[in-house]
Amino acid sequence: MSEPRAIVAAFLDSFSSGDVEAILEYLTEDATWWVLGNVHGMSGTIDKATLGSLLRKVKPLYLDGALTITPSSMISEGRQVSAEATSHARLCDGRVYANAYHFRFDLDGDRICSVREYSDTQHMLEIFGQQSEVGVLGNLSR
Repeated sequence: MSEPRAIVAAFLDSFSSGDVEAILEYLTEDATWWVLGNVHGMSGTIDKATLGSLLRKVKPLYLDGALTITPSSMISEGRQVSAEATSHARLCDGRVYANAYHFRFDLDGDRICSVREYSDTQHMLEIFGQQSEVGVLGNLSR
């Protein structure tokens, strides 16, 4: 079994590449992704298939085809990893999406089974939400 921090670091590198299929390979089939808050369409829990759909919808919005996530620190205990990170992407319409995160990753073997994301959902809403002309996140959360 690989070291959990190494798996998470590789996952974040893959995420930064924009290769949706490669990103999803790091997740178990029953993986979930949860985002803090009460912002409709931004917060809540989604499954792996919905995450894949979301990533495919937002990828064309990024000038370089990807959202770069750069971890600044990681701490692991057992099969859990906590990471602080920042993101950056220039959008095709000229706007910039840049957020700060705290992630909690749970691993099952060498794959991620759960992600808990703490970030600025207001910024997410301003860039991707229903108020924008794209509204890509509008109906994805459960």
